[in-house]
Amino acid sequence: MRGSSRALMLALALALALALPLGLGGCAGGLGGLITKSPPAAFNLDAARDFRGSGRIRGQLAVAEPVALAALDSEKIVVRPTPAEAAAMPDAQWQDRLPKLMQARIIESFENAGALRAVGRPGERFATDYVLTTDVRAFEISAADSSAVIEIAAKIMRDRSGRVMAARVFRIAVPSTEHAGPSAIAALNEAFGKFERELVLWATRVV
Repeated sequence: MRGSSRALMLALALALALALPLGLGGCAGGLGGLITKSPPAAFNLDAARDFRGSGRIRGQLAVAEPVALAALDSEKIVVRPTPAEAAAMPDAQWQDRLPKLMQARIIESFENAGALRAVGRPGERFATDYVLTTDVRAFEISAADSSAVIEIAAKIMRDRSGRVMAARVFRIAVPSTEHAGPSAIAALNEAFGKFERELVLWATRVV
């Protein structure tokens, strides 16, 4: 009897030892599935190019990082099912926080235009004559209007005195039959490109 009991206990211990790695393997597989989930596709914005000659070279401009509410101050791409609702586009995001990405592309657009002696960020080591500030009010896909909508308020101020030299609100809408995916993001990029071109042509007449 003692021998058979001992054999039974050994058999049970062996079965448990074999089952434990399988259980852990199942958990690891589950965790692995979560870890290896594909991240959202990251999209960029384009700078405006191919500006015609704008005559004499003007002053030096610092481009401040745009100001935006929390819904737009992130990598999320905003879609509005209705004017009162805001959602994030699924499986897609900007390559960086939207205001930071916009600042970089606006600076690049001014550089492409070649109408300023210098352009850069506040705090960079060049003598600044003017500062451009922008407030992002809309940068989204409007499902209700089937369009990509951008609305941005801009001001140009003298660097030393803070005096506002000019102010303007830009609103651009580009048709977009898609509310998500590359086609919708291309419509946003097209709207942003039109904004950049209008902004540069306006600003270089003031600076």
